[in-house]
Amino acid sequence: MMRTVSRRMADLAQSEIRAMTQACASVKGLNMAQGVCDTPVPPIVLEGAEQAIRDGYNVYTRFDGVPALREALANKLAHYNRIQADPETDITVSAGATGAFHSACAALLNPGDEVILFEPYYQYHISALLAVEAVPVAVPMRPPTWSYSMSQLEQVVTLKTKAIVVNSPGNPSGKVYSQSELEALADFACRHDLFVFTDEIYEYFLYDGRGHISIASFPEMAERTVTIGGYSKTFSVTGWRIGYSVAASQWAKAIGAMNDLLYVCAPAPLQMGVARGIRELPDSFYQSQAQEYQRKRETFCNALAQVGLTPSFPEGAYYVLANASRLPGETGKARTMYLLDKTGVAGVPGEAFFSSKVGADFIRFSYAKTDHDLTEACRRLTNPAF
Repeated sequence: MMRTVSRRMADLAQSEIRAMTQACASVKGLNMAQGVCDTPVPPIVLEGAEQAIRDGYNVYTRFDGVPALREALANKLAHYNRIQADPETDITVSAGATGAFHSACAALLNPGDEVILFEPYYQYHISALLAVEAVPVAVPMRPPTWSYSMSQLEQVVTLKTKAIVVNSPGNPSGKVYSQSELEALADFACRHDLFVFTDEIYEYFLYDGRGHISIASFPEMAERTVTIGGYSKTFSVTGWRIGYSVAASQWAKAIGAMNDLLYVCAPAPLQMGVARGIRELPDSFYQSQAQEYQRKRETFCNALAQVGLTPSFPEGAYYVLANASRLPGETGKARTMYLLDKTGVAGVPGEAFFSSKVGADFIRFSYAKTDHDLTEACRRLTNPAF
């Protein structure tokens, strides 16, 4: 028998986000492709991790995280998300929100299960579903507001549908689902007896006075919802890989077992640093952060609009999809590479987030950059030579 990679790898490819990061590095460009979050880490978070290292938190933790972090998360969930979670049975700390999502998919989905998600989607959601041999079913949203109708969901749901993925605030769209949209999705999930996997990693990045709403806080939804979050973005520690999932205990038990198998545990001292940040940073920290990123959004989106790369104004998160159809090229990748060549600014081709041809018209940018880099990116884009 010939040795080959597993058949599941046939549908998986390197993330286009990472590919563009590498292309950007090769020309020493400005990386607006990957949401690496270049802004400073809160000092108290760093101090918490440093103290934990000195105090000996350098060995394996319990598979679902250190008690201090699970308890801090339970308090935060009650205060901010209106979700009641038992830190002993309902919370699983994982290797980032992506690790939490993968663990949930592997624990709760069987090969052939269909999972509805909205397009544009986060590429890693698709990859995780394919890795467990589930079947992604995309429901397209309409730009620039990324709207959809419930009839679209009713048209694609089948007896094989097991779950629906909701990402709010959304990557790459910046869409924040309204109360009425979430209520309709909750009703849909209950009527069709579906799990809801809700990725809320950008829950603090909200603009124009919006508030965060967790679908698990709705009546009858806690039992069927897996809420996924993390602090990679909020605390600018994307390399720490500290995420979590929250679910009813019977589901959390399975997710925790899968998390143990895949990752053993998240890094111990870094868990302690995040726990300290959650406990001690005031609400004003998160409010100031949202105001800062709203300012970054205004600055970058105005520059895009000025040069005819019309942005779909994000309501949350820190990404923007810009219409790049005016650039030469038949594909989003060709247009993105043209932009990188002419300006040294790297984005991600829209095809990474769409299954339909409309993706070729878009480039996604991240504005989670220092003010210096953001100003330089805007200068390059608006340079008359471009």
